[in-house]
Amino acid sequence: MWNDLMGLGVSAPEKILRTIVIYLVLAVLLRLAGKRDLAQLNSFDLVVMLLLSNVVQNAVIGPDNSLLGGIVGATVLVAFNALVVRASLTSDRAYRLMEGTSTLLARHGAWDHRALRREGLRQADVDAALRRQNANGVDDVETVSLEPGGAVVTTLLPGAESATRADVERLEAKLDALLSRQR
Repeated sequence: MWNDLMGLGVSAPEKILRTIVIYLVLAVLLRLAGKRDLAQLNSFDLVVMLLLSNVVQNAVIGPDNSLLGGIVGATVLVAFNALVVRASLTSDRAYRLMEGTSTLLARHGAWDHRALRREGLRQADVDAALRRQNANGVDDVETVSLEPGGAVVTTLLPGAESATRADVERLEAKLDALLSRQR
């Protein structure tokens, strides 16, 4: 029993190499797949993610089903990911390489249909994101961009922006001044 728990089925260097190679391959594949936020996964994307984890499992662990082998694989995976994240934080070039750049989806009230197709987005889905950001439609926006993490970011035209508390306070002060003059 002890050997089943602690005996590695493959050498530690092989397990480390397997884990890092699979990590890098998956990172590249997901990067090429586009900028979809995990919260925006549809049911097909979820199925792919679940199957993907099952498909690469044996490539990571090899013929090793030991407890120690799983611990080594998990430790390497978490540690290598921490290194990648730190590298992307300290270098703009590394960040752009790993995360990508923003994609402009609309400008001055006009959609860039080519960019929408390239990113695999439906205009209706982006319209819904605009409404969540206080725009009634693309006519209300200066720009709409898809950020590397998958978030849709909208810059509203100056006349379409919501009033701030300072705007309301300024109007109240003007109204108070007008009312006090009429008394």
